[in-house]
Amino acid sequence: MYAKKSLGQNFLMHARIAERIADTALLTPDDTVLEIGPGTGMLTRPLLARAKKVIAVEADHTLVATLQETFAHEMGEGRLELVYGDVRAFSTASIGVPYAVVANIPYYLTSYLLRLLLTAKQKPTTIALTLQKEVAERACAKAPHANLLALSIQAYGTPRLVKVVPADCFLPKPNVDSAILLISDISDTFFKEHHIKERDFFTLLRKAFGQKRKTLANNLTPMSDKENTKNLLKKLQLPPDVRPEAVPLQA
Repeated sequence: MYAKKSLGQNFLMHARIAERIADTALLTPDDTVLEIGPGTGMLTRPLLARAKKVIAVEADHTLVATLQETFAHEMGEGRLELVYGDVRAFSTASIGVPYAVVANIPYYLTSYLLRLLLTAKQKPTTIALTLQKEVAERACAKAPHANLLALSIQAYGTPRLVKVVPADCFLPKPNVDSAILLISDISDTFFKEHHIKERDFFTLLRKAFGQKRKTLANNLTPMSDKENTKNLLKKLQLPPDVRPEAVPLQA
C-alpha cells in the first residue's frame, strides 16, 4: 500500500498504538465514532471493538476498495459506515446522534479540522487525535505561554497530551514525532457564560496575537482606543504592558 503525498498520508503501522488511541477516547458500547482517514484500517479495528458504530470518511478511492473488502462483515452488520469523500465536505449534522472523533489525521489538515469540529453546530463530545507532537504541546499551553491555537481549543474543551508516538510508528516515516491529543468536555458553555459570540471571540484572538512582539494593548489598538484598552486591562487586574500569551482564557 503506497501513501499518497498529496493526501498527507502517514499510515499508522503499530496495532498497540492504535489500541492506545482507541482507549484514550474512553468509548462505550453505545458510542458512535467518526474516524477521519481510516487508511489501512489499523485504528478502525479497535474502534469497532469498543463502539456501537464507526463512520469512517476516506478520500482515497483505492483505500476505500480495500477497506470494503477487509471490513465487509462489519459493514454488512451496519456497525461500519464507510464514506468515500473529503471530510471537509462531510456534514457532522448527518450523524444525528452524539459522537466522538478518533483519528490519525494528516498533519496539514490539523488546524482546519480542529476548527471545523469545534465550531460545528453538532460538536463531538470528545476528540482523540494523533498529530505533530509540537502542535499537541502548543494546544495544551496555558498562560504565561498561551497561544492562538491553545486558546481557540480551550474555549471549547480541555486538551491533554496523552502519549508521544515515535515517528517510526508510521509509514512513510514523518520527520517529527507525533502525539495523542485528547480534547474532552467539549461544549459552547464558555461563550454562553461570557455572553460572547464565537465570531467576535476569534476576531479578538487574531488581533491579540497579530504581532508577537507587541503588547496586548498595542495589538488591540486598531479595535479600541488606547484609553479604553488601558481601562479594560486595569479592570481585569492586568499590567498595561501585558503580552497576549500571558493572559489566561478566563481573564
